Amino acid sequence: MNYLAHAYLSGTDVDLLIGNFVADHVKGSAIQRFPEKVREGIILHRMIDSFTDTHPVVEECKAALRPRFRKYAPVITDLYFDHFLARDWKLFHHQELPVFAQGCYSHFRKNEQWLPERTVFMLGYMEKQDWLTAYATIDGIGMALKGMARRARFESGMEHAQEFLEENYELFDSGFKRYFPDLRNHVEMQIIKTAQQFS
Repeated sequence: MNYLAHAYLSGTDVDLLIGNFVADHVKGSAIQRFPEKVREGIILHRMIDSFTDTHPVVEECKAALRPRFRKYAPVITDLYFDHFLARDWKLFHHQELPVFAQGCYSHFRKNEQWLPERTVFMLGYMEKQDWLTAYATIDGIGMALKGMARRARFESGMEHAQEFLEENYELFDSGFKRYFPDLRNHVEMQIIKTAQQFS
């Protein structure tokens, strides 16, 4: 999953949110410099990624993308699923999506001392372009895909992934609806287990 889903799955715990947000830019023993609850957020992020990578429905979606987008299929699937989460946001959260998004940006800025340099750099673009809210439209997710295509180290074809989504919308919509409840349940169980360990 991409940034919106990771933020949503952090619940109301700001430390989990911060850890979930920085996780992709924290490697190896660098995790030790963070407070305990932020470390839990980093671990939660990695657990979400591991669960997602091995889920059979996600594999179906990646398989549909792989002939055209090759190794970038997982990245595109993540963005597609954030689109469906944003589109159906009212089904999942009591706050309006723009309010939730601005709250996330505010928490990130207030905790900037814990953000790696690469994360701070990215946050500037995220805020300016309001990525979390933009995901709700196909054009918004298309802009995100085109931005990733520009930053990719190799030819990715991601600039064409919006068109692919439009052509196969029901396939990926169905995949999200079958997969996301499993992820939510898995995360809730993991958070409960972690809380019990530290109680």
